[in-house]
Amino acid sequence: MENHTPAERAACMPTIHIISDSVGVTAQAVARAAAAQFGVMEPKIEILPKVKSFAEIRRFLEEHVAYHVDTLGDDRLLVFYTLVHSDMRDQLSAYIAERDNIEGVDIMTGAIRAISDLSGMKPTSTPGTLRAADASYFRRIEAVEFTIEHDDGRNPQDLTQADLVILGVSRSSKTPLSIFLAQQGLKVANIPLDPTTEVPKEIYDVDPTRIFGLMTTPEVLSDIRIRRLGNARGVAAEYADLEYIYHDLESARALMRKLGCIVVHTEKKAVEETAQEILRYYERCHPSPTGIIE
Repeated sequence: MENHTPAERAACMPTIHIISDSVGVTAQAVARAAAAQFGVMEPKIEILPKVKSFAEIRRFLEEHVAYHVDTLGDDRLLVFYTLVHSDMRDQLSAYIAERDNIEGVDIMTGAIRAISDLSGMKPTSTPGTLRAADASYFRRIEAVEFTIEHDDGRNPQDLTQADLVILGVSRSSKTPLSIFLAQQGLKVANIPLDPTTEVPKEIYDVDPTRIFGLMTTPEVLSDIRIRRLGNARGVAAEYADLEYIYHDLESARALMRKLGCIVVHTEKKAVEETAQEILRYYERCHPSPTGIIE
C-alpha cells in the first residue's frame, strides 16, 4: 500500500472493536500504534467498556456483525480485548475460535504468560488486585486530562472539582508543576496571577488547604523572564523589569494572604522538590486511608 493516499489507507483499515472490563485505554493505545504502521493515525474504533458479563460481549459482537453485513456486505470483525476476568476472557476466546469471521487479539494474556514463564511467578487470581492497579493507572490518566483542560486559568467553573489549585505569576513553573502533580494522581488547576487581571470568582469557593501559591524572588524571576524573552526583550522589556516584577509579586502575595492559602517558595528548587513540599502539605490536610495519593 506504499502508493496509496492517506484517505485510501484509512478506507482500507477495518474498524477495531475493543472490549474491556475497564475503560479500554490500553487496547486503544495498542490499536492506534498498530494502525500507525499502516499510515493510519486515526483508525475507527468502537469500544465496549466496563463489561460485566459475556452476554454483553455476545450482544455487542452480534450487533456489530449485523451492522457490517448491512452497510458493507462483509461479516468480518476485528476485535482487540483486555479482560482481567478469566471466565469472560475464556468464553470470548472460545466464541472467536468457533467463528471464521472474527479476528481476535487478546492483548493481556500473552504478556501475563510471558512474565510468568520467565519469572517463575504466578499471576494473582484476585481480580480486585488487578482492578485496583487499573484504577490507580486510570486515576492518573484522568488527573492528567483534567490538569491539561484546566491549565492557565481555563475552565474556572470547575475549580472546586480540583484536588489542588496552583496560583502564581507568569514564569513561576505553574504548568510543569501541575503536570508533575497530575502524574501522582491529583487533579490540578492552575491560575495565572497578574496585577491587571481579576482572578476567577470561583477561587473563593475552594478550600484554602487545597490552594497553593508559588512565590520566588524578583531577581530569580527576572532572570527566567529575560531568558524567556530572548530576542524579543526590547519589545516587552517591562515584563522582565525588576520594578514591574516587584509589583507583580507583591500583588500576588496580597491575594494569597487574602485567600489564606499555603505559600511555597520555588527559588533554587527543582519542580520535583516543590511538588514534594506541596504533597507533604496536602497529605497532612487530606490524608489518604491507604497512605498514598488516590
